[in-house]
Amino acid sequence: MSSDVMQHELVERARESGALTKADITKAWFIYWLGAEVSSSYERLQSLIFCASMTPIIKKLYPQKEEQVEALKRHLNFFNSEQTFGAVIQGISIAMEEQKTRGEPINDSSITGIKTGLMGPLAGMGDSIIWAAVMPLLIAIFIPFAANGSAMGGIIPLILYPAITLAISYGMVHKGYTLGRDSIIGLLQGGRIKELIYGANVLGLIMMGALSASYVKITTPLKISALKGSEVVVQQILDSIAPGLLPLAAVFAIYFYLVKKGPRYTTILLSIVALSIISSLLGVL
Repeated sequence: MSSDVMQHELVERARESGALTKADITKAWFIYWLGAEVSSSYERLQSLIFCASMTPIIKKLYPQKEEQVEALKRHLNFFNSEQTFGAVIQGISIAMEEQKTRGEPINDSSITGIKTGLMGPLAGMGDSIIWAAVMPLLIAIFIPFAANGSAMGGIIPLILYPAITLAISYGMVHKGYTLGRDSIIGLLQGGRIKELIYGANVLGLIMMGALSASYVKITTPLKISALKGSEVVVQQILDSIAPGLLPLAAVFAIYFYLVKKGPRYTTILLSIVALSIISSLLGVL
């Protein structure tokens, strides 16, 4: 059988299986978005939910059972990215699967390779923007409401955060499907993306600094006897040097501990409680 005839049969088969619609892509994306953070395995992390989300697409593109099995297997390879921006990879994967059924020279390694190549950079973008900027910003805005006893301070962020990530992720999957792999790679290599990530990191650090200054309360009642019976209030001296010096020192102490020892949060919490009790009993803080 000639290559032209084979090409024609591939195209006809793809047409018979039905072209993908926007609803098909949205359905696949929503499955991934819902389960990306709750279905990880120690062996392959997000590959299970990624494969499950691709199932409706694969069933529509590949009419033969053997082809469906083969397609599902290639999406069971190790995969891990940030849930919101990682949707771009799903959009590209869907586009490549569709192109494959139309006779484009796309093999299994091409699809797996593009997923492997993009999951790291997009995870970095998502972590920098979503977790280091959007989340701290929402917390900073609504913590004062919660601190004043308003239930909305706790409820509204739980509504806004999913809504924001849902909207961004929805746009990402369709953008990935429309633009394709080459455009996304070019976008990642561009200078504007680096500037966006840098700006998001700076914003996140600013918000963390603002939260630390507002909600870490440490003062000392120590007084030092001076000449002629006068007393020097240590807290006033510290405030004259830099307001909030003790909270700043505490934040940096925890930061350097995290850098040196790693994320041992239970140890940090217990140490803070112990130091607070001891310092209070001694009258130091």
